[in-house]
Amino acid sequence: MTEIIDRNIVKSALINRRDNDDKFSVGTMLSICGSYGMAGAAIMSAKASLRAGVGLLRMIIPDSIYPIMATAVPEAVFCPVAEKVSAKDISFIEKLNNNDCVLIGCGLGVNSYSKDMLYTVLENSRIPVVVDADAINIIAKNPDILKVANAPIVITPHIGEMSRLTNLTDREINSDRESCAVNFAKEYNVITVLKGHKTLVASPNGTVMKNHLVGNSGMAVGGSGDVLAGVISSLIAQGGDPFKSACAGVYVHSLAGDIAKEKFGKRSMLPTDMIECLPKAFMSL
Repeated sequence: MTEIIDRNIVKSALINRRDNDDKFSVGTMLSICGSYGMAGAAIMSAKASLRAGVGLLRMIIPDSIYPIMATAVPEAVFCPVAEKVSAKDISFIEKLNNNDCVLIGCGLGVNSYSKDMLYTVLENSRIPVVVDADAINIIAKNPDILKVANAPIVITPHIGEMSRLTNLTDREINSDRESCAVNFAKEYNVITVLKGHKTLVASPNGTVMKNHLVGNSGMAVGGSGDVLAGVISSLIAQGGDPFKSACAGVYVHSLAGDIAKEKFGKRSMLPTDMIECLPKAFMSL
């Protein structure tokens, strides 16, 4: 049975801040995103995670995009690395688990560097992992790698990415999106966010939540998924349950999209507009 994500479900998933909280107690997040030519995806996911309330954002990025990133996201702490370096050569595992959630994939590229990073995360992470974009494309070549994970995994495919993950056609997926999302979640023991019109969030235990009340077609633009990945990761890092945070992130992201639609119109709204509308979306809750 599919349930609808509503405001009450979202509010129950959000962690309230205490008066004596500091940046560490409200969550630290590690982002492994971006590549030469794809800095924008890393920037949008980073800005979204910060707007969603994470206390400290750390970013491992290729050194080729550091000057851009440092200017665009001055709030983040950066670890620039050479794209030919092995994850094990940068004390990666220590950096990884000294956080509350890790996001990997937005604009990461598909190459030996990104594959090494992803496999090291999946094999060694003790914290929840949000897998998006190019990380999904890497997994599509060997989905069984998901089975080595010991930490909760949230994967966020759109229809094309789900097709590559499952070898089903777009038509086959769209004919029964719910079954597709649930079957993948169960087989690989991952929380599956199947994006699109009425995004679905499926749990490995068979629970399915649908985003039916908010969202619009103006959100159908490149970069929207990067914003969503940043919001979900941020909510998990703040102490949220991964499944509930995925549901809340989907709703808040779409609510911000509706606010952006009213301000800019569906034709002209941008993912960066949605980021700037996140504060109003959270405040309305």
